[in-house]
Amino acid sequence: MTASPEAVALSVSMAAAAGLVGCFAVMRRMTLASDAISHVALPGIGVAIAFHVHPVLGGVAMLFLGTLLVWGLEHKTRMSTETVIGVVFSTALALGALLASGEELIDALLGSPGQLGGWEVALGLLGAAAVIAFVVLQRHRLVLALVSADMARTAGIDVARLDLLYLLAFALTVGLGLRYLGVLLMGSLIIIPAATAKYLARRLPEMLGIAVGLAVASTVLGDALAARLHRPTGPVIITVAAAFFFVSLLRRREP
Repeated sequence: MTASPEAVALSVSMAAAAGLVGCFAVMRRMTLASDAISHVALPGIGVAIAFHVHPVLGGVAMLFLGTLLVWGLEHKTRMSTETVIGVVFSTALALGALLASGEELIDALLGSPGQLGGWEVALGLLGAAAVIAFVVLQRHRLVLALVSADMARTAGIDVARLDLLYLLAFALTVGLGLRYLGVLLMGSLIIIPAATAKYLARRLPEMLGIAVGLAVASTVLGDALAARLHRPTGPVIITVAAAFFFVSLLRRREP
């Protein structure tokens, strides 16, 4: 079955947002934490299903709530982001397993594209545009805060606020991909193309461009292969992204 132009536009914009957000996740060493953040959506999906609300809405709401909780605990306790996310993730995964079951749980974990409603496409495109605009406009501030929080503060940057906005952009990106990849695999689309780009690129603009290109290519090619092979879309997309990563390792890295 051929995807509609709206579905293609949404998947491409989602992948572009994932590529951009993933670059800073890799540089912030949030590789493992990204998967944990994705799992925070699970209890929200379970609650939404129980109350007959669209699962993606419940997942996105829980992602934002979990992000605010992670950010608040991190700045209050001074624990590392990875530690706080690990605690929140474990709790969310347990609650999600209790609230969702059977086929609904499988769809939540691995994604189930199905038929997209007009409002889903509109909100998805708007959300992806917001994430892309944020990363592109704030990329220099994000890099400066990453290199030295003190230097960033001296330059007049509110590091805590910038950190919160980035985490919210990350959560929104995960929410954009829930229908396609589910909570298990969306974090992989954010990280794998960015990790490949980090290996290949020498400068930040190159890294951002390569990550976006690989994320989009993995999504489009994976979607086409999944339809042709009659396999679930999400796992095929991530397999394609992983293939790009391993092929990139064949290239000698320039010093």
